[in-house]
Amino acid sequence: MRSVEEAGFADIRKTHPCATTAPHPDMLLTTQSLSSISSSTKAHMQISMEYLYAMKEDLAEWLKTLYDLDVTADTFMDALETGCALCRHANNVNRAAQEFQLEYPEAAKSMKVPSKDVVFQSRNVIPGSFLARDNVSNFITWCRQELWIKDVLMFETNDLVERCNEKNFILCLLEVARRGSKFGMLAPMLIQLEEEIEEEIRDQESLRAEGVQPAEESSPSRCYSRKESCQSVEDEEEPDPEPYVWPQKRVLCDMRNLDELVSCC
Repeated sequence: MRSVEEAGFADIRKTHPCATTAPHPDMLLTTQSLSSISSSTKAHMQISMEYLYAMKEDLAEWLKTLYDLDVTADTFMDALETGCALCRHANNVNRAAQEFQLEYPEAAKSMKVPSKDVVFQSRNVIPGSFLARDNVSNFITWCRQELWIKDVLMFETNDLVERCNEKNFILCLLEVARRGSKFGMLAPMLIQLEEEIEEEIRDQESLRAEGVQPAEESSPSRCYSRKESCQSVEDEEEPDPEPYVWPQKRVLCDMRNLDELVSCC
């Protein structure tokens, strides 16, 4: 019977006939381990693709609500590849930000308020053309200079126009939506859920800072079984208390980093 090393070398000779020396045993992986790695990678990629598709669905519904665009998760990249809708949204964020600044000047002082409009071509723009690339490039410049979006969340022109990296484009658009929501614009459902969770966390931290324990975390003052009695009243002659019914605790969603969720796409 051939050893694992011999079998591995035989497989290498099939694809590389010129190989004369067997590789070091540490460099060989058994078929079983390769299969295991492959299955694990495929499963992770499948999960990442599902998260990415869910983000596209949410963003498509958001854009449809804002601008009545004919866009779905399946046509998401096609509907935005000319850059027209992106630049139009950027200018709407500018207007919302300026209105917010006038209405809440004190709050606006601590925020980055965009103001420079995006110049773009909106008529007869053919996907993949110079005009389309220029529109997308102008939107990217606005994201960097007016919103100060970090490079880790940015995308390049080819990521959208040539579909080089859908993930980067989607994450950037989510961040743009997040910034716009700070100025009162409608946000995608994912962003709304994030804000609700952040608000609840702030409320809990505020209660703790005031020395008040949140209701769902407070310990019951009564005994919760007939067999166990509170030590402070064990010598008193009182009727056994009724079983304590624990309040249902609200569990926050585990909102993992979106970039990690789609890291394999």
